[in-house]
Amino acid sequence: MSSPVRVLVVDDQELVRAGFVALLASDDGIEVVGQAADGAEAVALARRTSPQVALMDIRMPVLDGIAATRELRALPDPPEVVILTTFDTDEYAYQAFRAGACGFLVKDTPPAELLRAVHQTAAGGTVISPPTARRLVRDLAASQPDPRPTPAALQGLTERELEVLRLLARGHSNREIARELFISELTAKTHVSRILTKLDLLTRVHAVVFAYETGLVTPGTS
Repeated sequence: MSSPVRVLVVDDQELVRAGFVALLASDDGIEVVGQAADGAEAVALARRTSPQVALMDIRMPVLDGIAATRELRALPDPPEVVILTTFDTDEYAYQAFRAGACGFLVKDTPPAELLRAVHQTAAGGTVISPPTARRLVRDLAASQPDPRPTPAALQGLTERELEVLRLLARGHSNREIARELFISELTAKTHVSRILTKLDLLTRVHAVVFAYETGLVTPGTS
């Protein structure tokens, strides 16, 4: 049996924080290793507890969630950061991903989806609230100063890498990609890394946008 995912909960509202902790505690595959009321406290706790995932609010005193995400991702063994916010704005989403977050969810996300998001990000996945994802793909594509990438841009990828990119664009984690393609999780992770390098992309989120822009995947298809 695999070890539980180590999670740090960061929110300045004690009642909200307690609610998240109670939900996470209901999952045997998750262990809450710390709670913080602001970003500075979160960074200090992360240094001591080495969480795999941090659930991070944005608006907090002392150090806000965006700045805290940046500092957490600069640690030697950084946790994956999922932003949990009441304020579902494009600007916050852009700032979060630029700071190194791998997820952006609103606080009214259904409990089961939040638990799944913790496991998915711990396995190397990216999670974005559907309305936010649709706006990001639309806005990022519309704001590109250069011509949109064409299918020819995908010619440098192998058939297996194209398969991985399709699954990545559908929100699959490394573990889910491995299961779907009957390969090891390490092999899936290696494929994702090679795809980002070959396409000169920084993050999995950019790879998702790229896959849609080139027509490799289209909205509404399975």
